[in-house]
Amino acid sequence: MGSYEALAVSYDRLTNDVNYEATVDFYRQILSREGVCPRTAVDLACGTGSVAAILARDGLEVTGVDLSEEMLTVACEKTMELPHPPRFVKQPLQRLHLPRGVDLAVCALDSLDYITEPEECKEAIRRVYKALNPGGIFIFDVNTPEKLRAMDGQVFLDEDDDVYCVWRGEFDEQTNICSYGMDLFQRQGNLWTRSFEEHREYAYSAEQLVGYLKNAGFNRIRVYGDGKMEAPRPGEQRIYLSARKGIIK
Repeated sequence: MGSYEALAVSYDRLTNDVNYEATVDFYRQILSREGVCPRTAVDLACGTGSVAAILARDGLEVTGVDLSEEMLTVACEKTMELPHPPRFVKQPLQRLHLPRGVDLAVCALDSLDYITEPEECKEAIRRVYKALNPGGIFIFDVNTPEKLRAMDGQVFLDEDDDVYCVWRGEFDEQTNICSYGMDLFQRQGNLWTRSFEEHREYAYSAEQLVGYLKNAGFNRIRVYGDGKMEAPRPGEQRIYLSARKGIIK
């Protein structure tokens, strides 16, 4: 089973410790530093639409893009009561095409790591550059190689009353990919259903990603620690990057 097919309906319950407001607040800090006041945004690999919903409540016109139809279904249901709900589109990031340019592109929760072919990652970044208006900004985060390597051999457990999920990490030094098989048990009435998904993340370094951004045409590229307006420290588990498209003077 592909990533997020069975997981979609339980994703929000299993990730209820993720502080999406803090993530978007960090975006706001970067936007303030860069002097960008976006009116339109695209939430890349938007999942169940948590970030897209916050951006929409901030008054932005938002498009959410994801490859998983199941996750997009949840996102639509979650946001349909908003005064100006996001528009959701099923697309892979490396084939991203928007009908109109946007001022802001964000990609949260190491979603770019899921593009496990570096050439495809480069293409996704080129597509984001093309989708931005002049002066626009791209903000995203990735897991660091240190974090993904440390997941090798680790077993993790998430659960609540209606879902039980256990997953095991394995890092392959030759492919530079961390794979984790996920056994998912979901309650349906008095019965439990079991499914299995495999998730894979490529361990991109900051230097690689900065190079991809430059090659795509981005400038004013900055690298931040996890939720901190400062450079990453040694051993950082997650980093953020921001990049501008042709800053308007």
